[in-house]
Amino acid sequence: MVAPITRAVRNIPTEVRLGLDEGMRVDCSASFDNTFGASRVHLVQRIGALRLERHHEMCRAIGAVLDC
Repeated sequence: MVAPITRAVRNIPTEVRLGLDEGMRVDCSASFDNTFGASRVHLVQRIGALRLERHHEMCRAIGAVLDC
C-alpha cells in the first residue's frame, strides 16, 4: 500500500505530517485516505522514511480511515 505525499497539510486524522526529519524538502503530509496498491517494481527510489517511534501515527491514520 502506498500513501501519497502532498504539500497540503490539512491537520486531519487520516494524515501524517512529514518534514526535514523524514527526508522531505518541505513540510508535507502522507494522505492515508488516498492509499492505493502498487507493485514493488514501481517503488524505485526512497525519498525519506518515518522513524520507528512514529509508526503509531501511521496506525492511527489508518485506523481513522477504517473507522476502527
